[in-house]
Amino acid sequence: MPTTRRSFIAGAGLTAGLGALPLSAPLSALGTATAMPMVEPDFGPKIGQALLSRNENPYGPAPSALRAIAETSKMGCYYADRGLQRLTAMIAERHGVAPAQVVVGSGSTEILCAIALAWGRDGPILCPDLFWDTTVLYGERQGVESIRVPLSADMTVDLAAMAAMAAKGAALVQLCNPNNPTGVLIAPAALRSFAAQVTPHATLLVDEAYNELTDRPEDNAMIDLVRSGADVIVCRTFSKIYGMAGLRVGYAITSEANAKRIESHLMSFGGNLAGLAAAIASYDDTAFLDQSRAAVLEGRAMIMDAVARAGLTALPSQTNFVFVKVPDADALRDAMGQRGISIRGAYGPWKGYSRVSTGRIEDVARYVAALPELAQRLWA
Repeated sequence: MPTTRRSFIAGAGLTAGLGALPLSAPLSALGTATAMPMVEPDFGPKIGQALLSRNENPYGPAPSALRAIAETSKMGCYYADRGLQRLTAMIAERHGVAPAQVVVGSGSTEILCAIALAWGRDGPILCPDLFWDTTVLYGERQGVESIRVPLSADMTVDLAAMAAMAAKGAALVQLCNPNNPTGVLIAPAALRSFAAQVTPHATLLVDEAYNELTDRPEDNAMIDLVRSGADVIVCRTFSKIYGMAGLRVGYAITSEANAKRIESHLMSFGGNLAGLAAAIASYDDTAFLDQSRAAVLEGRAMIMDAVARAGLTALPSQTNFVFVKVPDADALRDAMGQRGISIRGAYGPWKGYSRVSTGRIEDVARYVAALPELAQRLWA
């Protein structure tokens, strides 16, 4: 199945008539994308908006996932226990662990929140001061203590400082690799060395939401540490490369004891039937995954080229977003917003970095066209 921008964009946006297609149908067989809605949609981008602020993958869900949703929706009156068991077994088999070592939740967010609560009862959570901390913030609202370690001057995670702090006392050490919002990957050798230092003192949680988008996903994964018996939790999600952010399916791989502890703090049970059906159908859909990754990488390259043409710089990204160094992130967000292009503003005190996601290619093209002009107008 060749990867072409036209066939991918045309196929991935279509949601009607999927049940009539064979499972082997290429994306290009799905025809042309549906027309722009005439009324404001309840989900997804607003009419005319280039939505590049939320790290979503608009090329999913895969056609295989959409067919599964359509075929199983009539079973929505039933709980999804057996589907949950099937997906759990599929994940366990792929990664060489027992099903009892896998926890599936309503997105990796639910799992990460459960971990924050479970381990936060025993002591503080140690984490970088800039990473995807929504679930740590959730724990803090429930009384969990966190210890935040500043990033290094080059905006990388300061592993040495975190290891020294972990030795002083922490129940959980949490990282996102590659990091969000910086997009920077911690080298696997450095992360494995870090794990050996901290796991005698604390559980290491590695959020690998963007692993499949890195240059060498298998090398960058820490699941081998779980298989070796280390006190490590690895979290993954169907929200990114699978394009299923709204269907809420994520999972953790860890020891059986840790898995039971996480499960005891989950707030839902049985799973989301539509999300599970989509995850089962697309988990091994390598054709879609290859095209999804290719589209993300194409958009990322376009953004990096525009950054250079605008006279700006960006951190090296291994994700579906880019952290661009700018004089004023909020000013750029507002100027882009006036053109219907949605990007992120400043992250707290990091006002000199602007995050932009790789959305639909035509939307990335709007950002690419606007960035040099706006940089000249705002900061020349």
